[in-house]
Amino acid sequence: MELSRGQGVFPVDVALGTVREWTLWLTEVERRIGAQFTRREARGHAGAYLRGLLSPVERKNGWQRAEVNGDTTPYGVQHLLGRAQWDVEAVRDDLRPYVREHLGASQAVLVIDETGFLKKGRHSVGVARQYSGTAGRVDNCQIGVFLTYASPQGHVLLDRELYLPKEWTSDAARCKGAGIPEERPFATKPQLAQQMLQRAFDAGIPAAWVAGDSVYGDNRSLRQWLEAHGHAHVLAVSGKEYVWRAGRQRQVKSVLATLGAEGWARVSAGDGAKGPRWYDWQWLPLAMPLRPHWGRWLLVRRSLCDPTALTAYVVFAPQATVLERVVQVAGSRWTIEIV
Repeated sequence: MELSRGQGVFPVDVALGTVREWTLWLTEVERRIGAQFTRREARGHAGAYLRGLLSPVERKNGWQRAEVNGDTTPYGVQHLLGRAQWDVEAVRDDLRPYVREHLGASQAVLVIDETGFLKKGRHSVGVARQYSGTAGRVDNCQIGVFLTYASPQGHVLLDRELYLPKEWTSDAARCKGAGIPEERPFATKPQLAQQMLQRAFDAGIPAAWVAGDSVYGDNRSLRQWLEAHGHAHVLAVSGKEYVWRAGRQRQVKSVLATLGAEGWARVSAGDGAKGPRWYDWQWLPLAMPLRPHWGRWLLVRRSLCDPTALTAYVVFAPQATVLERVVQVAGSRWTIEIV
């Protein structure tokens, strides 16, 4: 059931109270970011854009969002996103306290991941032929690195950075023409992730864990930075990565090849679209870190349908951490795919 209330369409389950709650929520968000839009028209379009994104419309293109908000054309929102003057970073910073107040939890997880956006031409900022996990192939696309906040109260997109390939950062004229600041250097995806994590920590966002896929887990510099600052993490690693186990350095795929049929525990990694996501898990101790009372492990996930399908994670956490908690953190990585 849908019920129209002023501008926008809100999903309603049972009572009008749901509509009032959504209206109050949106009003609060608009109030927090309103100061970043000096013109009244821009503030109105920003609110309309939010309502369109949160509407039940399946496709969130400009025309459908305009229809939901009662506008005859999408030109107002297009102007807001493409030409209006407002500080994107300041809006992000204004929303962090809201996230802290409404979703904040001491055991929350900061999830890092990247997404590809397919493009036809070569003029969009950062576009290049590069691997896109979304497409599953090398294609002409942009790559965005994202940081999501996942807590028991919900999950939300917290920060983002556009990955600029070296063919962009080494071409000053191209960067200038696209409006990229001169001081923007080349940065790898793990480096961009570290920048976003640092901003979240500096802003006092409560979180006990960091999770991510092997793009980040295979980066030792990122793992060492997290360890040095006492940030527990569960990061996937590829088979080619090396870990210290039993006094020597071993490649992850060689460790996985030694695992037998015993020692597995069946634990759910959280609920998915079809219910609990059950896997078999095993974790193996790695070399002890320098930080007292902390440990390192290699966590291994095994598919129930295909026992040969193994996924490995490097874990850094307090020694008292239990397997079930680590599995929950590993499972939280999927929240970034549904934000």
